[in-house]
Amino acid sequence: MSNPGEADLTPITSVRQLAEWFAAGSKPRSAWRIGTEHEKFGFARDTLAPPPYEPGGIRAMLEGLQAKGWEPILDAGKPIGLKRGGASVSLEPGGQFELSGAPLADLHGTRVELADHLREVHEVAGPLGLGFAPLGFHPLARRDDMPWMPKGRYQIMRAYMPRVGGMGLDMMLRTCTVQVNLDFGDEADMAEKLRVSLALQPLATALFANSPFLEGRPSGFLTLRGHVWSDTDPDRTGIPAVAFEDGFGFERFVQFVLDVPMYFIMRDGRWIDAAGIPFRAFLEGRAGGALAGQRATMGDWADHVTTVFTDVRLKRFLEMRGADAGTPAMMLAKSAFWTGLLYDDAAQKAAAALVRGWTVEAIRALRLDVPRLALHAGIAGRGLREVALDAVAIARDGLRARGLGEEAYLAPLEEIAASGLTQAERWLARAEHGWGGDVSRVFGEAEA
Repeated sequence: MSNPGEADLTPITSVRQLAEWFAAGSKPRSAWRIGTEHEKFGFARDTLAPPPYEPGGIRAMLEGLQAKGWEPILDAGKPIGLKRGGASVSLEPGGQFELSGAPLADLHGTRVELADHLREVHEVAGPLGLGFAPLGFHPLARRDDMPWMPKGRYQIMRAYMPRVGGMGLDMMLRTCTVQVNLDFGDEADMAEKLRVSLALQPLATALFANSPFLEGRPSGFLTLRGHVWSDTDPDRTGIPAVAFEDGFGFERFVQFVLDVPMYFIMRDGRWIDAAGIPFRAFLEGRAGGALAGQRATMGDWADHVTTVFTDVRLKRFLEMRGADAGTPAMMLAKSAFWTGLLYDDAAQKAAAALVRGWTVEAIRALRLDVPRLALHAGIAGRGLREVALDAVAIARDGLRARGLGEEAYLAPLEEIAASGLTQAERWLARAEHGWGGDVSRVFGEAEA
């Protein structure tokens, strides 16, 4: 997402220009990198309440990290993020603290980056009386208990979300994810990677299920975060059928994104409300209202693409978005899983063979089953746990072929696939047998 003063002001003159924007992400294999992003909930150690922006909360965290060499990102004069090198720290609407890691050559670099970030967070959070726990959905807070961060665009989204789904505000305020960003070689490679990763995204949602609680009690879901995304905004979420059509490529994806409603554009450092207007109407000069007289730019397009919340998002790389936040080991496992599947040719072909014959309808049905059932769901006559064993084995082969010793990072997923028990199911057992029903104890055990 553009920050004030950073947007590309180049006018859009053709749809082909938009396809070329995606195509510019194509890279030779030698330039493929791994970028890992994760979010975590802050909590006050004495009350377990989510910290406010200020005083003594999220703003103080950002200012404390500035002393460690991070540069501030401002919105209306207030710090709302940080950047250092190729990495950034940003805020989700409810104050969820996010690290967007730099593009790195291997998973060992990811491990070091993650450890350094968590160390810095602990050093700053300790004197403030704060802790941070990576969980998929806030286990205690009601929606009204969550603070709102002072980002201009969040106010526009806050007003729009209830118009298009029942749980969009929960997505904004009470969920945390971990995702990995991976490169593609060319259009054909992008198309195969996108199809494979969309088909297997419900499996990843199941493997990383880590959000079984709602307001201090079991919710009936193993990944409540996964369920929330099923009722957020059907225009921009889920499994897009277009990716599975014959002839799919950059231009076909552009046509899909053009019809996704916008949220906003930025002009002169301020956000203009464009909620509900398809980008196609803006591009063709048919938008009217607050957009009257505005000409669409490539910066507008880049921002709009970032508001497409499909389970895998195509930008100038691919974002795997289907997992709950989890332990540091699980964050590394997320990156290891997809790197193993998609950064080795033989592994990618094996993964494509694994999902061959799965229809869009079957994948979408699985996506709806997984929040409650996780690995107890099934597709195409197979149990999802059986599919998980195959997929994790393919990922291990793919990592082994890279020859960097990265396959060790798959260990948490191998244990989950072998046992069939997700972290969510382990938390439920802890709540019943170890905590006497006191769900608040999850913070102490989940803290990163």
